[in-house]
Amino acid sequence: MKNTSFITRFFAIFLLFVFAVQTLAQPSEIRFPVKREETPETWRRDGLAAVERSKKLDFKRRRAKNVILFVGDGMGITTLTAARILEGQMRGESGEENLLSFERFPFAALSRTYSVNQQTSDSAPTMSAIITGQKTDDGIISVNQNVVFNDYRTVKGNEAISLLALAEQNGKSTGIVSTARLTHATPAACYAHSANRAWESDADILRTAKDAYEAGFPDIARQLIEFPHGDGLEVALGGGRSKFLPKETADPEYPEVSGSRLDKRDLTEEWKKKFAGGEYIWNREQFDAVDVKKSKHLLGLFEPSHMKYEHDRPTDKAGEPSLSEMTSKAIDILSKNKNGYFLMVEAGRIDHAHHDGNAYRALRDTVALSEAVRTAQSKVNLKDTLIIVTADHSHTLSFSGYPGRGNNILGLIRQNDSKGEFNENPVLDTEKKPYTTLNYANGRGYRKERPELTHQEVTAPDYLQEATIPKTGETHGGEDVGIFAIGANAFMIHGVMEQNWIFYVMQDALQLKTGKN
Repeated sequence: MKNTSFITRFFAIFLLFVFAVQTLAQPSEIRFPVKREETPETWRRDGLAAVERSKKLDFKRRRAKNVILFVGDGMGITTLTAARILEGQMRGESGEENLLSFERFPFAALSRTYSVNQQTSDSAPTMSAIITGQKTDDGIISVNQNVVFNDYRTVKGNEAISLLALAEQNGKSTGIVSTARLTHATPAACYAHSANRAWESDADILRTAKDAYEAGFPDIARQLIEFPHGDGLEVALGGGRSKFLPKETADPEYPEVSGSRLDKRDLTEEWKKKFAGGEYIWNREQFDAVDVKKSKHLLGLFEPSHMKYEHDRPTDKAGEPSLSEMTSKAIDILSKNKNGYFLMVEAGRIDHAHHDGNAYRALRDTVALSEAVRTAQSKVNLKDTLIIVTADHSHTLSFSGYPGRGNNILGLIRQNDSKGEFNENPVLDTEKKPYTTLNYANGRGYRKERPELTHQEVTAPDYLQEATIPKTGETHGGEDVGIFAIGANAFMIHGVMEQNWIFYVMQDALQLKTGKN
């Protein structure tokens, strides 16, 4: 009993220490210094160097053996800019001169994210466009626009084949990695066809469409296990255990939580039985123990629902791998196939933090995506691998005011005085109150009476940025998002592109033959 008590106290102290380290990792200073020397010569030299790099860009058309697609869910342009500065400030730099890993890619474009029936889209039609080449209606997964939302009868014959399915049909290995549930819209679009993105388990179908449930329409989790193309996915890592476990089964990490399936099927067991060498893991210890040389079909579900935000991940009691670590493991397993592979990696929780109105966690998860891209780039040969980084849609995060160089990106606005020198006193609005650089157009941060904000309050991880319009959850934004590319045939990403064109760039690079759904 004494040993147990000691271990419990030690573990609690350790978690507090980890949390303190995580908290200290965020910028806390009012102003961060510009650490590189900047003179008129600096700007001239940098400009000339950029021109010289451009002259050396490779426009030679090559066949790609592998394609890695990174999706920052909800990662709009403002998110990129703010995350770039945050990453720099976490290193004690001013941040403006910093670049996220993929912002260094030689080719970039803008992606038009509207769906067939909406100006501002959700993740279902946007990811469907990216992964199938078909723009479609909101709320439906990898089916064309002829499908009626929530009507299962309209799905048959209107399925849109995904790049992942084509890759399997052409003998390549495939994988999906996400910090969201594997049954959530973005990963689901890679392998499922559904008239409602919410049909993640059979219980979800019964709740929203009894006729579809009674007809036995396959839910999204079931479609992952029953994926009919090639020899099935080789890697699937993310959250969403509850969608794969029967409601009679207690979650292995949280005994008070049970599965959600009504059909009594344990899809994790079915995965292991379906594949020779099929593995199922759910915690950090098991993840670390995976032998990538022997692993052939790996399913990892690290939370009943979504995985932890990057800021909160170290406090998870069972342990969760980072997005970078999951990406690395997936590449190691997939790259054993001499025919190559397709891998989709999603930073799914950028979107969720934005919906909560919490810019800090959204930006931290964007930085985590940048780290995962850097990891992938270090592990592949760019002569035969195409890496694309994009977003499915934007959010209403705004970057405004006139903060001085190096001002804390999460902090109160402190701007330069009449002599152009940084003033450490916050600038005030017409109500004589300070305000922040980052805000949302709508969401949970709306306040009828604006409070007297402090630097400590607004830079805390849990702070919700002020919002103009009150809503229970912040909405997506409808503006274009970025596309960044490097490697084989990356030059095909340029200009202002329809979102669905990304599919055709990837298909052309891999030279995949058109297949059947």
